[in-house]
Parts: sequence; C-alpha cells; structure tokens
Amino acid sequence: MGKLEQVMRSEIGRLARKEVRATCVPLARQVRELKRAVSQLSKVVARLEKRSGAAAENRPAAVAKLEAPADEVAKARFSAGLVRKLRKRLGITQGELAALLDVSSTTVAFWEQGRNRPTEASKVGIVALRRLGRRDVKRLLESKAATT
Repeated sequence: MGKLEQVMRSEIGRLARKEVRATCVPLARQVRELKRAVSQLSKVVARLEKRSGAAAENRPAAVAKLEAPADEVAKARFSAGLVRKLRKRLGITQGELAALLDVSSTTVAFWEQGRNRPTEASKVGIVALRRLGRRDVKRLLESKAATT
C-alpha cells in the first residue's frame, strides 16, 4: 500500500506543478510587459516635467498679473471711448480684452457702449494695459491661453 500512496502523491504533485506553471507563466509575461510600460511612461513624464519647467522659466514674470499703482488708478479717467481706443490701439478684440481682465466679453461691450463702468479691479487692469504695447499684450494673451 505504501508504494501506491507514494505514486499517487508524486503524481498529484506533478499535476499541481503543471497547473501552477500554466497559470503563472502568462502572468509573469504580463507583469514584465507592464513593468516595461510603466518604465516608458515614467520616462515620458520626466521629459514632460523637464519641458514644463523650462517653459515656466522662459515665461516673463510680469505676464502673471496686471498691476498698477493705486494713485495712478485713482487719477485715471474711464469712458466708453477711452476703453474702445485702448482696445483698438492694442489691436485686440473685446473677447481678448475680457480674457486679460478676467471679465466677460459682454462686460467689455457694455463698457464701450457706456452702459456700465469698470469695477476697481478692472480699472487696475485697464491702467496697467495702457502702459503696455501690442507685443506685450500678445505675450500676455499667449501666456493666459497656455495656463488655461
């Protein structure tokens, strides 16, 4: 009886190893493929982070926010014609001016029609835009578009 028991035990062990191998070999292959994919993705992420860091260094600091001295804002006059002239001088649309000042394009249209007046925050932006040229405003718009 001992011999039969030993044969059965060895046969069951052999079959169990065969089943385990049949299950584990494809899984090991998939794990290797996933490790390769993760490695490639981490390299791509590292390159993108490096590029975004370089782009952030090249971005001018003044582009971040439109600011003007408080006394200059207090002295500044605002009228429908002046807002329109400023926009035309800078060569931008109502929508672009709205994007620069973080207001809606309808608000800018109302300013130009004389139906509304700019808020204090918008006045600061308008006064700051008066000191900029077309190239500076285009750079500002590009940086705003890149951040959004």
